[in-house]
Amino acid sequence: MKKKNETILQAFRGEKTDYTPVWFMRQAGRSQPEYRKLKEKYSLFEITHQPELCAYVTRLPVEQYGVDAAILYKDIMTPLPAIGVDVEIKTGIGPVIDQPIETKSDVEKLGTIDPESDVPYVMDTIRLLTKEQLDVPLIGFSGAPFTLASYMIEGGPSKNYHRTKAMMYRDPATWFALMERLADTTITYVKAQIKAGAQAIQIFDSWVGALSVPDYRYYIKPIMERIFTELKDENVPLILFGVGASHLIMEWNDLPVDVIGIDWRISIKEARDLGITKPLQGNLDPAILLSDWKTIEERTKAIIDQGRDLPAHIFNLGHGVTPEIDPAILKKVTELVHHYSKQ
Repeated sequence: MKKKNETILQAFRGEKTDYTPVWFMRQAGRSQPEYRKLKEKYSLFEITHQPELCAYVTRLPVEQYGVDAAILYKDIMTPLPAIGVDVEIKTGIGPVIDQPIETKSDVEKLGTIDPESDVPYVMDTIRLLTKEQLDVPLIGFSGAPFTLASYMIEGGPSKNYHRTKAMMYRDPATWFALMERLADTTITYVKAQIKAGAQAIQIFDSWVGALSVPDYRYYIKPIMERIFTELKDENVPLILFGVGASHLIMEWNDLPVDVIGIDWRISIKEARDLGITKPLQGNLDPAILLSDWKTIEERTKAIIDQGRDLPAHIFNLGHGVTPEIDPAILKKVTELVHHYSKQ
């Protein structure tokens, strides 16, 4: 295997790089015709349980687009069945949980995860990719406690998270017990991914933007502090990302994370002007990729230009690749980022 391109690891560590590295959230699957063909035969569950197949889906965008990192193909729900949460991924809906968490007794029934025995297929996929197949770093990931809890309490996706917030406000003892249990799961799960070979970790707190700053500080931040503090000892870059969470990024800046991922609702310049001191990742609106090339090029260059003054910048989307996005456009954007950022 040829020498690995570790440019993105340098950027994650806040080092200057020869060009702006790029990867895309949900770059594996979704819009790729090869993946769609696989999905005619296999479910997401079946793909992730077959390491050879999962590794193929994970590395495909690296080979097709020339991105600087692979992101492990799996779902944030993956560790939950191991702790006793029955999850079904329903097409067109997302994760559905028939028996939501309602009481402290429900929390106390949750078990612990042993990744090597509970999700061996995830560990085997990571080992296969990092030891044999990739010439770029592999990013592992996990859902954050709030985001996982929102599915567990709501029973599925939510637009307002009323049940989740109600538990926080009405029954803090149950809430904090659930947070601690999910923190334990996250830490154990992520450490296993790193041991298997993942070279960076992104924690997706996708829906935490539903909270106010005071609520985040009280109900969430101490748990995130604990998670990242314990993961720091693993000596791999740690990235935190959420959607609609621009009002929380100064709170994230206090956490022992290495990189802050931002969505399109705040510009890189605005984030830096607020006082963010860490490397930033982002943040082209995925919908822009459905526009004409002139618009895509202008918006992409503007983001790169704003990132030039940072200690480090990693180009990404402000959320995941959507199924409608043409894979050829992702390749073209990757080439544009690499070429333009060198100028």
